[in-house]
Parts: sequence; C-alpha cells; structure tokens
Amino acid sequence: MNPSTRTPPSSAQLAHLVPRDGTGFLYLAWSLGLTALALALSALGHWSLWLLGQALLAVALLQWFVLLHEAGHHTLFRTPLLNRWAGRLAAFFSVIPFGCWKLVHGAHHRWTGWQDLDLTTVTLVPRPLSRFERLVINVCWKTWLPLFSTVYRINNYWNLPRLWRRFPHRLQRRQVLGGIVSLAVVYVVTAYLVGPPLLLQLAGPGLFLTLVLQDPLILSQHTHVPMKLSGGEPVRPFLPLEQEVFTRSLQFPRWFSRLVLLNLDAHELHHMYPRVPGYSLHQIEYEPENRIHWRRWLAAAKRLPADVFLFQNRRQSGHHF
Repeated sequence: MNPSTRTPPSSAQLAHLVPRDGTGFLYLAWSLGLTALALALSALGHWSLWLLGQALLAVALLQWFVLLHEAGHHTLFRTPLLNRWAGRLAAFFSVIPFGCWKLVHGAHHRWTGWQDLDLTTVTLVPRPLSRFERLVINVCWKTWLPLFSTVYRINNYWNLPRLWRRFPHRLQRRQVLGGIVSLAVVYVVTAYLVGPPLLLQLAGPGLFLTLVLQDPLILSQHTHVPMKLSGGEPVRPFLPLEQEVFTRSLQFPRWFSRLVLLNLDAHELHHMYPRVPGYSLHQIEYEPENRIHWRRWLAAAKRLPADVFLFQNRRQSGHHF
C-alpha cells in the first residue's frame, strides 16, 4: 500500500475484488481445524495442554466472529447459500444469532456517522452517568473484565424488545425471533448432551478470554471518534466513501491481520468498500486517515477513564488517537 495515496479508488476500479468460494472454504476449514485442535487439547488431562487448548480456542472464537461478519456481508463465499450456512455456524461460536446480526449490522453500515441512529453506538451518546455506572465501566476497563463485548452481544443481538422496536416489519421480526430462539435451543441441547461441567472445562475460559480480546477490538472501530447527532431530525445516511472519518483502523502484524482477522482491523477500508471481501482489503492501494498501530492505540485508550473514552470523542477530550 502506498502511503502517499490519498485519493480513494472508486468501487468500479475494485470490481475485480469479489468473493471466492475457494478462499472462503480455506478460511472455514482453518477455523474448524483450529477449533477442533483447541477442544482436543482441552479434553486432555494435563493442565499445560488444557491451557494451550483454551488459548487456541480464544483465537478460534475470535476468528468465528470475523467469519460471522464476512458471511453477513455475503463476502466470505461467492455462493449465497454457502454464506448463509457458514454464517449460522459462525453464529454458534460467536454467541450472536445470525439473523439478528444481519439486520443490526446492516443498519450499522447504513447509519454509520449518526451516533443516535446507529443501533450499535446509540448507547454511547453523551449523557450524565450515575456514580455507579461510572464506577462499573471504569473498573472493568482498567481490569480487562470483558463487560463491553458482553453487553455488545446482549444489548444489540439478544435484546428482543429493543430489536422488536427497531425492526417493526413482519419479516424482520420473524428473522429476529427465529434467530434468537433457534440459537438458544441449540445451546440448551448442547449443554444437555455435553453436560455443564464438561462444557465449562472445554470452553469456559476460552470464551472468557476471547471476550477479553474482542473488547478493545470492537471498541477501537468507532469509539472516541467524532460523530454527528440527528437529534430526531430526518437526515441522509452517509455514503460508504464518506464513512472513513467516522471509523478507525488498527495496524496488526500482517500475518495476524490476514490469517486471523481477515483484515477486519482495516475497518476504514471495510466501511468504504463493504462489498469487497475482508481477505482482499489489503489489495486496495489507499492509506486511511485514522489508521494507528494497535499497541499505540491500546496504550492511549487504556490511559483514559472509560467514561471519557466511551462517552466523549477526541475533540472533546483532547486525546487524539
């Protein structure tokens, strides 16, 4: 990527960057293999192998979240049916109903930049916080307790009353209800067949650790970035190429970015070109303006109290990262 390239290419210039079934199968097979290895190691008796298995499971579950994201965009595979089935499988490991994900994430891309219209950012619209709220979020942020990735799931994808209000059409509500009920049934059946103690041994710490990893990754994408407020007035959604200023990209090592994240860390490019598969984003010769090394961003974000980091932006706080 040429750092001097400051004119973004048009979507027509990137028409060759399309989903490929073969590449999708490779990533799906890699995730399945890593998950199987992690669970096999976790089932062995020695504590060191169990610890290794849980660490690998945390990485595998992170990648399942990425695959859910790609399948929801129909960019993991070229074939729609393959995206649907891969999305449902990824939903199981991500603890996010696939139907709810597609609706909420689609609305997120439509309303990115309007903080009070985007379902995933409206809860962070500046407001007075109680002493208890401030204490809880600050403690969790400083101690790495994964409050935010947990609440992100519950509030955005499992909160049936909230989703019911936001998506009033019959087909949308069927998609929401079907996604929540079907995934909940699968979890109950899995717990019954495997048994809660064994399930906790095989997946409990790995799930906790992946939520710890996902906390900063999810929050890095739009938090503390200046956005607009509609104030209840009719507004125009920002076009994809206009959304660069409302998001942030992290710079990870190339192998981790491509092998595990499928370039999800290139979040500005993803919002600018949502139809380009994540595994092809590195081929776009454009340097986004809000790209920052992940260690530099994490250190700067962790220095801030959570109430400042979450409910203010860099113009208000004076912390530019």
